[in-house]
Amino acid sequence: MNYHAAKAFILDKLERELSNQLTYHGLHHTLDVLYTTEELCYHERIPPYEALLLKTAALFHDSGFTISNKEHEVLGCGLAEQYLPQYDYTPLEISRICSMIMATKIPQSPANALEQILCDADLDYLGRDDFYSIGATLFEELKSHNVLQTEEAWNTLQVNFLEKHTFFTRTNRRRRTPHKQRYLEELKKIVAGYKKSDV
Repeated sequence: MNYHAAKAFILDKLERELSNQLTYHGLHHTLDVLYTTEELCYHERIPPYEALLLKTAALFHDSGFTISNKEHEVLGCGLAEQYLPQYDYTPLEISRICSMIMATKIPQSPANALEQILCDADLDYLGRDDFYSIGATLFEELKSHNVLQTEEAWNTLQVNFLEKHTFFTRTNRRRRTPHKQRYLEELKKIVAGYKKSDV
């Protein structure tokens, strides 16, 4: 398993092929998820071999966006299956990596500790200080894809999403959930204000 060569390959591919419209799902997001995955591997005491599989999954988890913004997890698995054998990943390793990628599909559905870490790394910002600034980049991306257009629709979506979301790892439940709850309460007040102005 030549992780460093696989990493260099996929980062170059993402840099060249991701659309400029991906203000949220750009290369910066993949690097953020990779960094957070490394952090969580340390805090959750993941053995080095497993950590390499996880970091590979982090690098490939949104690579499907180089093809389409629909079903990008499935497309990302296809890219992992296509390219990772060239870097001496075995079929079993690739299968595990693809399971991690698929677990990040919303609503997240992790089946083991490694999948839980990737899911938490993918949405780590929900409980961080940069919640609003990163959220603004996702709002821009959704507008550019005509998913929604108004701040009202965006904030309502955020409230619904945060109410359903849960962190899975002990680390993120401890360090991210309190902040996330605060953001949820702030957004609920904003959304309640919309309803009053409609009356």
